[in-house]
Amino acid sequence: MLNNISEKFYKCANGWVVLILVALDMFFAGFVMPLMGGLMKSGTGLEQPLDVMIFATPDKVFEMIERYGESTRIFYRNVELTADIAYPIIYTLAFGLLISWLFKRGFAPNSNMRKYNVAPVFAFVVDMLENLNIVTLLSIFPSKPVFLAWTLFVFTTFKWLFAAISIVLILIGLIMAIKNKFKVQE
Repeated sequence: MLNNISEKFYKCANGWVVLILVALDMFFAGFVMPLMGGLMKSGTGLEQPLDVMIFATPDKVFEMIERYGESTRIFYRNVELTADIAYPIIYTLAFGLLISWLFKRGFAPNSNMRKYNVAPVFAFVVDMLENLNIVTLLSIFPSKPVFLAWTLFVFTTFKWLFAAISIVLILIGLIMAIKNKFKVQE
């Protein structure tokens, strides 16, 4: 399955598609998601989304959920079920296609490096599990299942790990593409 996804990324990785998706990713990362985070803040201004809290213990997770208040919990749940489903799709396609576009110019077709263009897919899968976890925690509050808080900790950590790996792969691809003067490797 991952080989099929990798091949599709390479097939679809033309300059215009990559440029449009990267611009859309920047719009979501720089405007839509910060706007949603800003709308979550109450008078204290201390609340932040759970999905940006790396290494949050169950106590911290439950403290934040309680501090949100009922209306913010409902709003946050709706964000998780809409914008935070669209955004991972966009960043997965943007990063996967950008890595593919760069790797086509940086590595020979038989290079083992070329198969790593699917790294953003792992971020997507873990992000969807994280979103499901957050929706569940917000929906069942005031219940405080510690197991779900720990799984949130794991999902959030791995989401950011795979996002970081994707960024490192983009940088490696950029360096190699520059080295090869952006010529497609045959």
